[in-house]
Amino acid sequence: MKLVIFGLTISSSWGNGHATIWRGLCNALARAGHDVVFFEQDVSYYATHRDLQHGSTYDLVLYANWDLIRQRAWEEVASADSAIVTSYCPDAVPAAELILNSAVPVRVFYDLDTPVTLERLRRGEKVDYIPPYGLEPFDLVLSYTGGRALDELRNALGARNVAPLYGSADPDLHQPVALNPHYFSHLSYLGTYAPDRQAALERLFLEPARRSPERKFLIGGALYPEEFPWSNNVWFVRHVPPPEHPAFYCSSNLTLSVTRGAMAEMGYCPSGRLFEAAACGTPVISDYWEGLEKFFEPGKEILTASGPTDVTDAISLSPDELGQIACAARERVLAEHTAEHRSQELLRALEAAA
Repeated sequence: MKLVIFGLTISSSWGNGHATIWRGLCNALARAGHDVVFFEQDVSYYATHRDLQHGSTYDLVLYANWDLIRQRAWEEVASADSAIVTSYCPDAVPAAELILNSAVPVRVFYDLDTPVTLERLRRGEKVDYIPPYGLEPFDLVLSYTGGRALDELRNALGARNVAPLYGSADPDLHQPVALNPHYFSHLSYLGTYAPDRQAALERLFLEPARRSPERKFLIGGALYPEEFPWSNNVWFVRHVPPPEHPAFYCSSNLTLSVTRGAMAEMGYCPSGRLFEAAACGTPVISDYWEGLEKFFEPGKEILTASGPTDVTDAISLSPDELGQIACAARERVLAEHTAEHRSQELLRALEAAA
């Protein structure tokens, strides 16, 4: 099968969650013998922080503007079995027009930001990556979020055929490695700054840090503002590239997952970080959201927290207790949540839509 994808980015993991997901998926598809072409607009902020120059198993096409690439895009789609356009793709609307006017057998829209999309629509805001006619013409609409989000995509945007395609871990990258003193912490958090995550981060990370001044807390990520409320025992690493993620996780006694507000409210919204950290053999503590049990068993494979005391109690668990949780979570990921599993789910959804 040949797949053509018009996405936000695969070349830079800076400030976004799309790149790591696509790298795992595209590599898994290529290993299974499928051809993948990924079109990405070459924007300055990703070019400055590019941590992948070209795909080793798939074709990465970086382009300056749509007019320069339109003919190449048309030719690639014309010979494809499926073409996919994603949320936050800078040229989502012209790419959708090209796909829908082509003879490609399966035309797909993949929303990797469904709760954000739906929240903006409810507020009456324009969503630049959604065509003005909605999603009805697409043969398949994929969503990074499941549950009632699937019904809302049908009701709000006219999607006819909707399926979830969740995040995953790439076992070739996400695996246990030796502790790196540079990343050592009692509790870590890896994620881009987002205003609608800040309240939960205050409650589940910064307040536990204030209560445990003898312990080291570590944040890794981009876009954190100068006024962020740092404290003496909270350390910061500005952007951790994907090859360093295993060392970041494996150097933490425990790592925190915090869900963006709109996503937590929607439920069925596992962050790719959950799967990545678990695959690295690091115990995870997360805020609770509806549907979490579908992915990990609370108390056995993952810890949950509603307030700072839950977090400080979790940090105080013995290494054996945390190790048992980490081992159980890693086994669950390898059995159900790898990029290979998601690539197979994607192929099944495409075949069903065909």
